[in-house]
Amino acid sequence: MVKWISLSVAIGVLVLFGLSSRFGNAQMVPYTSSEQEDSTADSTLSREDNDRSAEILSAFFGLDNGFPPWSNLICRGAASADGMPVIFSHEIDFETLQPGDFCVTTASGESGEIYCVTLAPAIDPGELRTVLLVGEFGSADDDPPVSVEIVGNLHSLDGTVNFKGAEVAVTPLEPGPTLVLAENLSPDAWHLGRDSDGTWGSSCGCPEEGVSQVVRVTWDGGVTLENGDEPGEPELDLYSVTVRAADGTTRSVHPFAFGDLEDGDNNHELCLDTGDTPIEISFPAGIFVDPNGDMNPATSVEVRNWDL
Repeated sequence: MVKWISLSVAIGVLVLFGLSSRFGNAQMVPYTSSEQEDSTADSTLSREDNDRSAEILSAFFGLDNGFPPWSNLICRGAASADGMPVIFSHEIDFETLQPGDFCVTTASGESGEIYCVTLAPAIDPGELRTVLLVGEFGSADDDPPVSVEIVGNLHSLDGTVNFKGAEVAVTPLEPGPTLVLAENLSPDAWHLGRDSDGTWGSSCGCPEEGVSQVVRVTWDGGVTLENGDEPGEPELDLYSVTVRAADGTTRSVHPFAFGDLEDGDNNHELCLDTGDTPIEISFPAGIFVDPNGDMNPATSVEVRNWDL
């Protein structure tokens, strides 16, 4: 399976939406498109807004000819296809998202074929920035993908920027997952006390008591423990959060609980009991694996302190 999709969660969602082996229409799975042409009208939107430019943060070659047969339920041809999660600086407006927006280029200069694109399973509010590309993107051994470019009109959810022209180098198949984004969430995005039903878009929330801040971290590939379990209490102490006090001094703290588990996506929420400003998240090597079995390297990322 692709590096950030849980097989059991994916099958559960397919059942939830009433899919069976006779279906191959990408539109049957939420937030999924198989439209090959860029059908979004050109606009006056640029790649710059007042705060930040529209960028691709990462493209992760997550699967080489390895999607299982049931993935044809996501889109035709997905079985035995390649998979590549692509993470953006802004949330994506799904109405402007089509396979025709993307160009994947291999080391030999060939263009890959994209069968469909989907935002699932990272579809909780605030998470619509990870797009999974499904198709044929070359071979990890002979002609790997090396770059992804946005060649169509792909807009941010807030309607402020167009990603057309954004480009990023592809992370090869072998490396393990790393942190690519951390955001300090506004209180209206916390979902305290929420339970997960195990399907996409239904992750658990932080506890109802003791929360001062919630930081969402996004990995470029999905992460579990080596036995396939979600992180638990021991992993809370491995997430190190550097915070800055009002007097400018810094210290390291640890989250006291997790949110955003049990939905199969590439995000964790770190529940903090301090009001000091979080400025950096770090995590040690060799703890999490992606579904390909690759261990994470030591990784860190700065925290973006803005409201969603």
